[in-house]
This record gives sequence, structure tokens and C-alpha cells, in this order.
Amino acid sequence: MKSNKCMVGLLLMVMGLFAVQAAAADQEVVVFAAASTTNAIADIGELYAAKGAGPIKTSFASSSTLAKQIASGAPADVYLSANKKWMDFLEKKNAVDKATRFDLLGNRIVLIAPLKSSIDKVQVNDALDVAVLLGSDGRLSMGDPDHVPAGMYGKKAMEKLGLWNQVQGRLAPMKDVRAALVLVERGEAPLGQVYATDAAISKKVRVVGMFPTDSHPPIVYPVAAVAGGKADAAAAFLDFLKSAEAKAVFAKYGFEVR
Repeated sequence: MKSNKCMVGLLLMVMGLFAVQAAAADQEVVVFAAASTTNAIADIGELYAAKGAGPIKTSFASSSTLAKQIASGAPADVYLSANKKWMDFLEKKNAVDKATRFDLLGNRIVLIAPLKSSIDKVQVNDALDVAVLLGSDGRLSMGDPDHVPAGMYGKKAMEKLGLWNQVQGRLAPMKDVRAALVLVERGEAPLGQVYATDAAISKKVRVVGMFPTDSHPPIVYPVAAVAGGKADAAAAFLDFLKSAEAKAVFAKYGFEVR
């Protein structure tokens, strides 16, 4: 008799699990993700939908813009930030589910130039003359260092290396890191500071220097479910981000998978 009760209990648990999975599969997952993850998350979303797990709707922008939108009540289920600051911002406002938060990815900061630029490879250190590389009227394209994570990391690195004074009056601060990439692709800026993953997807720029990893805080991409969103659907997608399939996509685009 006791054995039968155990079997019934187990059966109910399994049925409940399938019910949750089925409910999640019927729900659209709205993912707010940092602009630098655009290609990877788009590919992962297609894989996720192809498995019948549910449709994915994405919104890509700078982490700061997305965080502020979520804090203002924008309907999202998952938030993927390019730094801890903006995830902490939402956590303090109880706008994300702290229990679901984990560090997903890492990245590198690089110096890029247009593909046909005459600028050769350089060592990014305290002896680098950025002003000479920029020329008489050129500007350094980067994410706005006051708001955009890539720009914030870049500013920290250049301050530590003693290069910030050379460039702070010669910036082209962009709304996100992809916009900074485009400016260099078009040849409208002789140099840009972006993530290594952004440089890797472009055939119109080349990396001319790498910022030392110890010149700035570790680049970490945390992810979490948004409070008040579709919890089951968010949990299912967060689990998929940990899968071997998703990790392979991130690795393909040059991310450090945690």
C-alpha cells in the first residue's frame, strides 16, 4: 500500500513537471539583452524555438538603456547585462529575481581600426600615443563611458594605463557598442574601442591592439529572470542558456563561456 502511494506521488510530480514545461513552451519569452550579444542570442533563440520550447522575442540595446526600461516597467522576462553594475541596479529595485541570477559570459576589450587603415598592430600600454594614431582631427569611437558597459570598461582601462587624458576630449561616445563598431566600419572614426566579440563579427575592421585584462575590472555578463515576468518561461530559457548547444554558440562568437 505504501509502495503504491509512493508511485502515485512520483507520477504526480512527473506530470506536474511536464505541465510546467508545456506551459513554458506555449509562452513567448521576451529577452532584453546587451547589444554585444545580438548575434549569439539571435542564433540561440532560433535553436530554442526549433526545439519547440517556445518563441523568443528579443530587444537589444546598451545594458543601461535596457535596465532603465525594465525599472520603468517594460515587459521583459529575461535580462542579460554586459556588466554587473546594471544587474545590481535592477536587483536593488527588486526588478529581477535574485535567486535566478548567475554569471553567464566573459569578454575582452580591443582597439580596432578600419580594415584598410594604415595603422599597424600596437601594444596597448602606458607608452601608447593614441593622439598620434587618431591624427589631427580623428576621434575614438566607443560606447558612452558614462552609461555603456564597453565604454565603462574602456575608460577604466585607459585611466589605469594613463591614456585617458589623451582621448577624453576626442571621443565619439555612442549609444551602445555596436554603434561604436559601425562608426569605425564606415571609416568615420580612425579608431574604436569595442569588445573582441564585436570585432570578430565584422569584415570591415581589424583588431590593432588588445587591452590587458588586468587594466580593467573583469568583464562579466550576468543574466536573470525579470521580476513579474513569465517565471516558467524565463526559467526554461535560462536553463537552455546553460546547455551545451547554447555554450557552443557563445564560443563561436568569441565569448568566454562561464
